[in-house]
Amino acid sequence: MSFIKVDPQSDFSFENLPYGVFSLDQNGPRHIGVAIGDNVLDLSKIKHLFTGKLMQHQQHVLEKATLNDFMALSHEHWKEARQTIQKLLSADCSTLKDDDKLRAEVFVPMSKVFMHLPAQIGDYTDFYSSLDHATNVGTMFRGKDNALMPNWKHIPVGYHGRASSVVVSGTAIHRPNGQTRPSEDEPPKFGPCRLLDFELEMAFFVGGGNQMGQPIPIEKAHEHIFGMVLMNDWSARDIQKWEYVPLGPFLAKNFGTSISPWVVPMEALMPFAVDNYTQVPKPFPYLQHDDKYTFDIQLEVSIQPDGASQSSPLCHSNFRHMYWTMKQQLAHHSVTGCNMRPGDLLASGTISGPEETSYGSMLELSWRGSKTLELKNNTGETRKFIQDGDNVIIKGFCQGNGSRVGFGLCEGKILPAHKM
Repeated sequence: MSFIKVDPQSDFSFENLPYGVFSLDQNGPRHIGVAIGDNVLDLSKIKHLFTGKLMQHQQHVLEKATLNDFMALSHEHWKEARQTIQKLLSADCSTLKDDDKLRAEVFVPMSKVFMHLPAQIGDYTDFYSSLDHATNVGTMFRGKDNALMPNWKHIPVGYHGRASSVVVSGTAIHRPNGQTRPSEDEPPKFGPCRLLDFELEMAFFVGGGNQMGQPIPIEKAHEHIFGMVLMNDWSARDIQKWEYVPLGPFLAKNFGTSISPWVVPMEALMPFAVDNYTQVPKPFPYLQHDDKYTFDIQLEVSIQPDGASQSSPLCHSNFRHMYWTMKQQLAHHSVTGCNMRPGDLLASGTISGPEETSYGSMLELSWRGSKTLELKNNTGETRKFIQDGDNVIIKGFCQGNGSRVGFGLCEGKILPAHKM
């Protein structure tokens, strides 16, 4: 369908066309681009070709250094822009296909670009929306009969995270220092986290926001969801255990959150929508919607130890396991009149499925450290939690008929803690 050749195994098919921010050197000017195959299309150099009735008046947003201004436009603008990009890349359009000079200017090999955060993130909220994950964690700490808190099936539980430490894939993360209390009969200690964990998550960027005091109704929520990324919500479990009562996550979560650089638009994901999780009890009317807004996104987490030639898969999960949908999360977040802004990031919480192989954290995979996992990289190494030098790699994609809609990689390597 496109004149650009794309490998069937590529995440960046013609059906995908995700948005990202790139530069040609680490500190050079940043441009908005679209990924297709092994290439990046520089939208700043073809902004004059966006001549639709809506985007002809908003071409300037495509020459910005972040996606925020584009996200701030309406979902109709996003749709029209996507149609223009599809047309320009299609095999029957000569504008780019037959202009060798223009093609040389606007296409950059993906191997030559540096990727950056796609947006300036003003606020970041992390939800807790996987029933299997919440049940597993609750069982560990409170027992099977009291696994879920009384509010869990009534509201999408979440907390406000730290936006300043959200980083793009490939950014190294230092092991955090903090207070822990390893033994109940001893005073707390200070030092490097010993129980460092990953959390397999996905997140969405808010597009057009809402005025303070005006909630986003659930029937309009999709109009405010721009697109999705992969996420690793790094967690210091021993710091978290000591600090979380009574106000929840704080230092255990604020030292780093990794996201993939390419934002997959919701329109590319709609062909992979599946039935929403059956919710019992039925939620309040402001959280009810019948349209499908859960997605068949295959997910994998692997670890590549420092110096290892290959990575070792740890888990395989799927976004379809989510109990609360993104529409419900956004409607609940704004029901108080909280004003959402373009570039705000809302995360799913750890994505776990019903099988042990689909658990989305080391806390679950090692069952609070009681099990040892052998890495499948022919080294004989084992893990209960993440060690220094480990590179944690998250992959995700939807498999179509002969093509993929994927997210690329979300990875981060753990460096030793700073000496205090």
